[in-house]
Amino acid sequence: MDNDSLKAMGWRERLYTIIFFTNTPAGKRFDTWLLVVIFASLIVVMFDSVAAFNERHGELLTALEWGFTAIFALEYLVRIYTHPEPRKYIFSFYGAVDLLSVLPAFIALLLPDAQYLLVVRIVRMLRIFRVLKLTPYLSQANFLLVALQGSRQKIIVFLLSVTTLIIVYGTLMYVIEGPSNGFTSIPMSIYWAVVTLTTVGFGDIVPHTPLGKALATVVMITGYSIIAVPTGIFTAELANAMRQDSLRHSCPTCDKLTHEPNAAFCSRCGSQLFERREGEARD
Repeated sequence: MDNDSLKAMGWRERLYTIIFFTNTPAGKRFDTWLLVVIFASLIVVMFDSVAAFNERHGELLTALEWGFTAIFALEYLVRIYTHPEPRKYIFSFYGAVDLLSVLPAFIALLLPDAQYLLVVRIVRMLRIFRVLKLTPYLSQANFLLVALQGSRQKIIVFLLSVTTLIIVYGTLMYVIEGPSNGFTSIPMSIYWAVVTLTTVGFGDIVPHTPLGKALATVVMITGYSIIAVPTGIFTAELANAMRQDSLRHSCPTCDKLTHEPNAAFCSRCGSQLFERREGEARD
């Protein structure tokens, strides 16, 4: 949409187009400056949480934060006013986030620590996908969702197996080491088993007896041996989802969905899958 088309609209419709869409230069500028203001407000909130900086510039930070809050509150009200279906915007994802980016400032009047909830404004940075025209690429996330759904049962079985191992290892370590060596309870021992099996190894609790060290060795080796299992399951499902998408050529005659990638004719009814281009050589 060009500037001439934008000028031909009524002021309310023009404002709605600028605020909610990025297919005009004015809309792109609006979203770009909005992202800048959001990022600036986040910096203010972060610096306000630093005690030394808050003591020196507390009044300035408070004034800036209320200034940003006023801007976001005004923007939220304008969005409601200009939207042709205000309820649809209010109960949408972005509408909820826009409201949550303003409410903590007023809640902070009653609960001072609530002001740090303003970091929810980082979610509003998702609008950068609209500004950079990256939305079409988000459709590729469907492959990830399909892969997760396809591997859901396998992942659940894997997690249940790992949970069983963790409980067994934790209980054994509690019996072997006992409270005298830091394993004060079975839950604490299970925590150690989780940290060790995932190869994180905080080191806050370590076995001291030879048998405990031997069990820890087994747990660590088990962790390295199973760490690639969920990755392999998900990768296989992802590859299968991408392959199924490449085979998705719908037949215009019988509606058969899947065909080989280079197929020109339907394998069920023999109809041509794609229209012949003008000037294309015929057999």
